[in-house]
Amino acid sequence: MTDGESGRTFRLAYAPGVTPAKWVNIWTERLPDVPLTLVAVPAAEVVALLRDGGADAGFIRLPVDRDVLSVIPLYVETTVVVAPKDHTVAAADEVTLADLADDEILHPLDDTLEWTALPGLPAFTRPATTGEAIELVASGAGLLVVPQSLARLHHRRDLTYRPLLEAPQSQVGLAWPTDATTDLVEEFIGIVRGRTVNSSRGRTPAPAEKPAQRRKERKPNQTTSGRRTTPPSPNRRRKGNRSR
Repeated sequence: MTDGESGRTFRLAYAPGVTPAKWVNIWTERLPDVPLTLVAVPAAEVVALLRDGGADAGFIRLPVDRDVLSVIPLYVETTVVVAPKDHTVAAADEVTLADLADDEILHPLDDTLEWTALPGLPAFTRPATTGEAIELVASGAGLLVVPQSLARLHHRRDLTYRPLLEAPQSQVGLAWPTDATTDLVEEFIGIVRGRTVNSSRGRTPAPAEKPAQRRKERKPNQTTSGRRTTPPSPNRRRKGNRSR
């Protein structure tokens, strides 16, 4: 444990649809002495939570203002259209924006997609949340376009979804306050990026091998083995053929 980490907790916020379980499991294995607390937050509130110090890091949906946040983009989600199982959408493998021209499309206030122009026809109401919009789709009031993870999160047996081509996509990233990049934040960044425990940026790197000792400079009359040699006596007769 690093000095000052005893008793600390790492707070990780995440937007709906993001599944942080695999990273949390790695954290638990590597840092059993530092509990990780998950904070589920609506997508629109994650950035404010991080700015206010309510979490150490969080999974957000991009784009976000990077003036005070550092961000690592992670992956882009498939965009899907959610419809009742008896809708014509269910018969297709994938759908285009043109296919939705005559359908009413619900646009919840917490929509995470950036539209330049909404597809289809405007619905009679604008629900506050994606969850409320799903309920309206089930009632037959319209269709809903969302990232695939949100369609899975709000899965219902009477609904289905299909990939929607040409639609904007949602990108998920890891963010944290730039001025609060602590050792624990660095540790979690390493986990998300797939660094091993032996990485040079890891919190508990494996001990490095000791550098080989430099060979000592040989002194005069000293062999590589370190033994001192005795110079031959000038009176000692050299070996050779004796004169007859």
